Amino acid sequence: MLEGLRADGDPAVVVALSGGADSLALAAATAFEAPKLGLRPIAVTVDHALQPGSDAVAEHAAEAARSLGLEAHVVRVTVGTDGGPEAAARTARYEALAEAARAHGALAVITAHTLDDQAETVLLGLARGSGATSLQGMAAASDLDGTLLLRPLLAVRRDVTRAACAAEGLDPWEDPSNADRRFTRVRARETVLPVLERELGPGIAEALARTAEQLREDAAAFTEMIDETIEDLVEHAEAGISVSVAALAANPAALRHRIIRHVVASEFGQSLTRAQTLEVARLVTDWAGQGPVDLPGCSARRAGGRLEFTASGAAAASA
Repeated sequence: MLEGLRADGDPAVVVALSGGADSLALAAATAFEAPKLGLRPIAVTVDHALQPGSDAVAEHAAEAARSLGLEAHVVRVTVGTDGGPEAAARTARYEALAEAARAHGALAVITAHTLDDQAETVLLGLARGSGATSLQGMAAASDLDGTLLLRPLLAVRRDVTRAACAAEGLDPWEDPSNADRRFTRVRARETVLPVLERELGPGIAEALARTAEQLREDAAAFTEMIDETIEDLVEHAEAGISVSVAALAANPAALRHRIIRHVVASEFGQSLTRAQTLEVARLVTDWAGQGPVDLPGCSARRAGGRLEFTASGAAAASA
């Protein structure tokens, strides 16, 4: 689980601990493995203060971690409102975990997301219809504000973590929000996935997780292709960037669309929807003199043999 984190000295690894079965099982496994690798395991419990008694729940989780031999800390955060309650709490939690990792000089933060969590993430991405990116689910390893973020339990089912807690005599906390059907993820977990299992047969969660893994491999290949070709396609322009129309047209549609999204994301920090991407692509493949396409943070227009992306307001200021 942590073999790649071997290091000299006394480096730490931060375990995100909510007190639920998944994170308690992860804490127990880390307490067993980390010392053998020369790592100092630290449990960090983030108290979002969104429920009555959340401070007591957090302290109980910290005590459970200490009983397993981990150093344990509780971090209390203020949750904003951007993106809804779930997204805001997630943002605050990850910011707190990243800060804790920096404070303790940790090599990584590890979280207890399971195969079931991955399946739910992919299913919700499918429902949003936002393309392959949302269907990739969660990566086993990624970056968290400069710190390595690991999810070592993505191949483990939730019932396994519960069994591990029972075997260790651990008493997991049951988060009441996990049964609150106001949340889309809860409805997916409690209703949609069981219906799919019943109507289509067992193994749906595993199939969704496999889909995420395969799409992540595809995305990595596309990213490598974009990195290899984009320097030949792109030129900096006044207040923006331009791309060769001929070169874009010569690429398959999937790669062409990814290049368009990549340019807008890297240059202007914005994400395009499928409809917006296709509208920009029409300036390449179906050019009939149409005017600029307004996009988040920028606009795209055909200028001779170039596709120009200009920051919002820049064109008007120039005119």
